[in-house]
Amino acid sequence: MKNYGNLCLGLFLAAVAFNLFLAPYQLVAGGVSGLALVIQKIWNIEESLFILAINVFLIGISFLFLGFEKTKNTILGSLLFPIFIKITSCVVSYINIDLELIVIAILGGLLSGIGYGLVFKSGYTSGGTDILNQIMEKYLHIPMSKSILLVDGIITLLGSLVFGIPALLYSLIGLTLISVFSHKIIIEEGKSKTLYITSSKCKEIKYYLHEELKIDSTDFEVIGGYTNVPQKMIMSVIQSKEYYRIKKTIECIDKNAFITVTDTYQLINENIAIRK
Repeated sequence: MKNYGNLCLGLFLAAVAFNLFLAPYQLVAGGVSGLALVIQKIWNIEESLFILAINVFLIGISFLFLGFEKTKNTILGSLLFPIFIKITSCVVSYINIDLELIVIAILGGLLSGIGYGLVFKSGYTSGGTDILNQIMEKYLHIPMSKSILLVDGIITLLGSLVFGIPALLYSLIGLTLISVFSHKIIIEEGKSKTLYITSSKCKEIKYYLHEELKIDSTDFEVIGGYTNVPQKMIMSVIQSKEYYRIKKTIECIDKNAFITVTDTYQLINENIAIRK
């Protein structure tokens, strides 16, 4: 229930940030929601309807190219996010904000970052361009960090063509803050984490990592310093946003598993280290 609570709260905060700060001031801070602002301006299609349609389409693409395991934690957030945007769209009628645009961009970025951080912490995603990033990583071998920059960058540049260069500059401020708060402060992450897992059920844990998540690992033979009992240790490098979901599953496999987690600040041959 805690995960669902984080998911719903995170989506709610992101939706409020969109309706209160980003949409009224035409700040295209990447993502499908940013693209929705461009489409609304050009073809007058309601943002929530566009986001819902694109998310449903991308869920289908995810099933096709990524499979069920990589898609299942995307479905709920993808469907709920446009609903929250629709529900909170009336918020601007009750809150009057008279602030400088740079303050608007900062507040929008902060609130969105907190919201998306809570979503990631729940083990789910809000869908959208995150699906495209995973597909680009898997099939084009473009690291996730670069694919995010590429996709969000293209969407933000499209926004500048429609809303002008000044809007682009403030949008970039919001986009930067969203990235910082969702990936650093809320879920306390570097881009990747390294797990060291000591367990009596290493075989089951490795099956989960290898077969279900397609994440590689390295085995070590270790000896307990106090007990002098030989044990097996698994080392695996994962994407930080997957950490909470993986940790929870490992604990379900072996509640007595000893897990050490460290931030990983640099990877050489990143695609090999993280994915098979």
